[in-house]
Amino acid sequence: MVQTMNDATIYIDEIRSSIRGTLLTPYDAGYDSARIVWNAMIDRRPALIVQCAGAADVIAALQFGREHALPISVRGGGHSVAGSCIIDDGLMIDLSQMKSIRVNPDTRTAHVEPGVVWGELDQEAQAFGLATVGGTVAHTGVAGLTLGGGFGWLTNKHGMTIDNLLAADVVTADGRLLHTSRDENPDLFWALRGAGANFGIVTSFEFRMHPVGPEILGGMVLFPMDQLRDVFRFYREFLFDSPVELTAYAAILTGPDGVQLVAVAVCYSGDLDAGMRAVEPLQSFGKPVADLIRPMSYLDQQAILTQASPYGRQNYWKAELSRTLSDEAIDVIAEYAPEAPSPYTVIVVAGNSGVARCVSSIATAYVHRSEAFNVMLLAAWDDPADAERNISWTRSLHEDLRPHMTGGVYVNDLDDPQEEGEQRIRAAFGENYDRLTMLKAKYDPENVFRSNQNIRPAP
Repeated sequence: MVQTMNDATIYIDEIRSSIRGTLLTPYDAGYDSARIVWNAMIDRRPALIVQCAGAADVIAALQFGREHALPISVRGGGHSVAGSCIIDDGLMIDLSQMKSIRVNPDTRTAHVEPGVVWGELDQEAQAFGLATVGGTVAHTGVAGLTLGGGFGWLTNKHGMTIDNLLAADVVTADGRLLHTSRDENPDLFWALRGAGANFGIVTSFEFRMHPVGPEILGGMVLFPMDQLRDVFRFYREFLFDSPVELTAYAAILTGPDGVQLVAVAVCYSGDLDAGMRAVEPLQSFGKPVADLIRPMSYLDQQAILTQASPYGRQNYWKAELSRTLSDEAIDVIAEYAPEAPSPYTVIVVAGNSGVARCVSSIATAYVHRSEAFNVMLLAAWDDPADAERNISWTRSLHEDLRPHMTGGVYVNDLDDPQEEGEQRIRAAFGENYDRLTMLKAKYDPENVFRSNQNIRPAP
C-alpha cells in the first residue's frame, strides 16, 4: 500500500491510462485553474486532480485513491463556502467537465451531470419554458446545492430542490454505480437528499421540471436603513400572507454608491396580473427609495443576486434557522448591520412559507422543514489582510443572534468543518442524524467521503 503522495506519483501512468478525462499534477498546465473555487479564502493544493469525463472515470479515480490510501475530495461546481471539495496533498475527483444536460419537455424532466451550474441548466430548460428549484446565484453548482437540500426562487411553490429530485446515479465508496430513486435503493436516495456528499459521488441527477415563464414578476424594493426594523417586521407578515407562487427574501446590502439599503426581493412564478396584486402591499409599504419590481425573464431574475456574488472574493459565512423572526433578532441585526466592515457583505433573511414546509421532517435527510426563516450572514471582502476584521464582526453578530434562533442550520451554509465542529453538523441533521450514521456505516464504513460536513459511520 502506498502511504505518501511521493510514493503515489510512481503510479501516475496507471491512473492516466485508465481514464478518458485529464489527470493534473502540480507541474501541469491547468492545475492552478482547476484548484480555484468560488471562495478565494480557499487555497489548497491537491497532489492529483482527476478531471472526469464520465462515470467510468469516477470509478477509476476512486479505486486508485482507495488502493493508494489517498485522502479524497469531490468537486462539482466549486461554489461551497467551506471549500471542502479541495483537499491538500490528496486526490481531488473533479466533476466540473461533466456537463451533459438533457431536457425532455414531454415528460417535464431533465437529466443533469454533476459539473453543471444552475445558470446552464436554467438556460437549457427555459428553451422549453421549464425550470426546477435551483439556487439564487447562477454559478452555484447543481450537485452541491442539491445534495445539501436546495432553495431558490421557486421554493414556495415547488418545494426544495431535493423535493424535485426523481432519481440519481451514484458511485458508492466500494466503487459500485447504483441507481437510486424512491423504488431503487430507497435508503440511499433518502440520504442523498440533504446529506449526499457523505454517501457517494453522484454522476447523474434526474429532476422534475415545471412550467415557468417565459416571463415572471421579479426584482426588489429598496428602503433606507432607518426603516430596517419596520421593513423586516413587515416582511415576516407579508411572507405568510402571500400566495405560494411568491418567494421573497429580505436583505441588507450596499448599493453602488456605498450607501447601505434594506431590500425585499421577490419572484412571482404565475399569472402576472395576480403577481402584481400579490406584491402591491410591498410596493405601497413605507417610503422606498426604489421599486425595481417588473416583469422579466426567469434568467434575468436568476442574475439579480449573481452579480453580487462573483468569483475571487474572500468569503466567510455564518447562518441560523428559526421558526420566527423575532423583534429581538431584528434588533440584533439592526445593531450590527451599520458596522459591517465590507460593502460586499450581505445579511439575508430567506423565508420559507410554502410547499417545502408541508413535507415531513423525516421524509428526506434534510430535517428542518418547520423552520420558516434562514438568517444568513454572508461576509465578503477583497483584501486578505482584512480577514480578521470581517471574520470577527461576523462571529460576534452570529453569537449575539443565536439566542434568538432555534439552533438548527442548513448544511450548505456551514463554513470550515473544523471550525464549525461536530455539534453544528449534528444540528444540521437533527433527529435524522442517528439514521444517517447507520446508513453511513452501510455505504461508507471506512469514511472515504469525509472531506465535507462529515457524518461519521455508526460503530
